[in-house]
Amino acid sequence: MTTQLDSGLWLRRYHPAEPGAVRLVCLPHAGGSASFFFPVSKALAPKLDVISVQYPGRQDRRADPCIDSIAELADRVYEELVPQTEQPFAFFGHSMGATLAFEVALRLEQRLGRVPVALFASGRRAPSAHREEFVHLRDDDGLVAELKQLSGTDSKVLGDEEVLRMVLPAIRGDYKAAETYRYQPGPKLSCPVTVLVGDADPKVDLAEARAWQEHTTGDFELKVYPGGHFYLASRQAEVLGVISAQLG
Repeated sequence: MTTQLDSGLWLRRYHPAEPGAVRLVCLPHAGGSASFFFPVSKALAPKLDVISVQYPGRQDRRADPCIDSIAELADRVYEELVPQTEQPFAFFGHSMGATLAFEVALRLEQRLGRVPVALFASGRRAPSAHREEFVHLRDDDGLVAELKQLSGTDSKVLGDEEVLRMVLPAIRGDYKAAETYRYQPGPKLSCPVTVLVGDADPKVDLAEARAWQEHTTGDFELKVYPGGHFYLASRQAEVLGVISAQLG
């Protein structure tokens, strides 16, 4: 049964965890929702306490205004996570979620001295590896074409015009947040960072993935898998194995 934590609408827990389990905070990709990580929670609980972030503008938060700025999103998620990070915690973020995880982790470390056990950055180039992208400025057809190329949205949704119209504003807002993000040079993280990417991901090449090493004073590891932007759909067992090995 899904539970909303003390912070209300922002956080979801799908499965109970053992007392003292490391808390794994999962942040979805652009257009994604907390339920994207239901299989992760099912596989890792109860050894890990898996919590998924639900951005505004989708699913049960569809009526909430979208937030189209990584900085603002990071500030809000940080506020929600303050009560949830008094025990050992880690981050897993995919695509836009990886950038957001980095920014939230920075806030927790710089403001509260709380350092994650690990940060797993999936399918995303390093914060400092900027690309000029303008998908959020395309018309609806152009936005749908991008989604189909990346295969990140359920094909049934892409074929249902009514559903698609409901989710496109959130997807566009997320793309704007990701594409207008600009890394501001400053303190590095001190936690270990593990980067996971597909070898055919059009959104990140290996040099951009390795550049994550510049953002931490902790250990760094790069894992490359066969596949594209959503390589983890077919490599879930291997990805979960990496997480479990570090946190379990």
